[in-house]
Amino acid sequence: LQKMTGYKLLYNHLSLELVHQFFDFDTPHFKRLDKEIRFAIFKEVAESSVAGLIFTVVWDFNSKEDEDYINEIISIFKKRNANIGIVELVCDMDERLRRNRTDNRLQHKPSKRDIAFSDRLLKNAETSRRMHSREGEFPDKNIMKIENTGKSAEEVAAMIVSAKPWEG
Repeated sequence: LQKMTGYKLLYNHLSLELVHQFFDFDTPHFKRLDKEIRFAIFKEVAESSVAGLIFTVVWDFNSKEDEDYINEIISIFKKRNANIGIVELVCDMDERLRRNRTDNRLQHKPSKRDIAFSDRLLKNAETSRRMHSREGEFPDKNIMKIENTGKSAEEVAAMIVSAKPWEG
């Protein structure tokens, strides 16, 4: 998607892995520093001439805190009249577990290298969080949902570029 759009990419684990070098996941220091880094980047990008930003995040749709977090991100860019689109990727657990072991993922996400632990986190998230939105749940947000099991990253990126959810 980054190559097809020319937009910059801030994937979820970029800041997580950096902060994890200093603090354990889910500690107050970790959460605070991770958010500060991300929001500093969001604010600078929003105020710059950067053409666009792709940001990945795991959203628990049952969590008011997660919804507020997403709204806070959106508000930074809305202040600059930026176009915003949300793409929700849906994938079955077997495929997610397979992808969790790919060389690219393990290269860029050191915390995923303990495969057994990482697999447990994935499975736990599926049962402890609501990982998928409901149709029409967020009428104020332009959400494009893609079932991407069995699809390549290039196929999904082409679908997104073709639909241009940020223009909706």
